[in-house]
Amino acid sequence: MVTHVSAEAHGDERGALLAFVEAQRGALRRAVLGLTDEQAARVPSASELSLSGLVKHAAGAELSWLRMAQQRPNEQIKTEEDWQNGFRLVGDETVAGTLAHWAGVAEETEEFLRSVPSLDDTFPLPEAPWFPKDAAVSMRWLMLHLVEELARHAGHADIIRESLDGKTAFALVAAERG
Repeated sequence: MVTHVSAEAHGDERGALLAFVEAQRGALRRAVLGLTDEQAARVPSASELSLSGLVKHAAGAELSWLRMAQQRPNEQIKTEEDWQNGFRLVGDETVAGTLAHWAGVAEETEEFLRSVPSLDDTFPLPEAPWFPKDAAVSMRWLMLHLVEELARHAGHADIIRESLDGKTAFALVAAERG
């Protein structure tokens, strides 16, 4: 991590977790800084991942977890047939549009997580082969999982960006700060 993350106040667990989630979002946003849509869609390695695809996937994953926690249907649920489109821009999608969508998801995530009475509150996980039967997780678990998910993809983004034009996370932080 190339930025310092601090809680809003000493002992503010919720603020600290939200700050770490936002720091990882920031790393992914910086990875596309200054790139065209075409550059962000490039796949410079044996992997099928692109920067624009990672940004789109991160936004979609965050929305999916938010909807699970809210116990609401996900309006952007993917079918098995279009799963791969969750990792690439299609049709008239753009990096700017995807970032704007994600900003809205991020705002909704923060509002929701600040509104829950306790980080110990739980929500059920859906039936899926990769989840334990009848499992539930806490809001704290959700926040830690978002840090994990976003950090994993921020690391992917660092490698892809450096492969594209040699810019490292440190250089992108400096560019973002002017």
